[in-house]
Amino acid sequence: MDWKVLQGFLSGVNKYSTAFGRIWLSVVFVFRVLVFVVAAERVWSDEQGHFDCNTRQPGCTNICYNHFFPISHIRLWALQLVFITCPSFMVVLHVAYREERERKYRAKHGENTRLYDNTGQKHGGLWWTYLMSLFIKTGFEITFLYLLHYIYDSFKLPRKVQCDVSPCPNLVNCYVSRPTEKTIFSYFMVGASVLCVVLNICEIFYMIATRVVNRKQHGSIRIASRKVRPEVDCDGCKSSHAE
Repeated sequence: MDWKVLQGFLSGVNKYSTAFGRIWLSVVFVFRVLVFVVAAERVWSDEQGHFDCNTRQPGCTNICYNHFFPISHIRLWALQLVFITCPSFMVVLHVAYREERERKYRAKHGENTRLYDNTGQKHGGLWWTYLMSLFIKTGFEITFLYLLHYIYDSFKLPRKVQCDVSPCPNLVNCYVSRPTEKTIFSYFMVGASVLCVVLNICEIFYMIATRVVNRKQHGSIRIASRKVRPEVDCDGCKSSHAE
């Protein structure tokens, strides 16, 4: 899988992200994609070939491996990385839609006119798109963590598993290659995923809090302006009566 293409797409998202979003993007590439590409893929590269069972029954080893490892950790993490990064493209597409509207508006009304003060500013529909992408990313993270724990019953890889699935003649012992190393990488990837969930939640609260504060400030400004206007009108009335 070419992760450089994914990095190129997400680099555009960084322009429209908050501080929490930039930290999240750094964690994804440094602690997840980089570790995945450089180390994790090599650790799991020989997982099926070095899965040994104490039997010579044809097909028994393959069936036991498929029974205990229906999907590889590497492939599950690859799917997870793709799913958690795709919602960020919603923001990029929304900004591109705004830029296209801005271009058409200027072409129709002149270059000196503007439809948006800043096409990348998070207000209106873009604010909701950004917030929705955070909820979707968080949901995918939690879902994949649950799937990883549900499929393997734990984040720790066992050294030995016992299998009696057909065509195995009886209960056979099977041994996983590099169980300690794989367990370390598994906990590391789970920890990075949990950190991303925390960052997403912090960013959600930050955006909602910022929105509430901005609305209160705009509301107070409007109330203050309404209080000033009657005084001006009343002074005008007094001066007219005095005349």
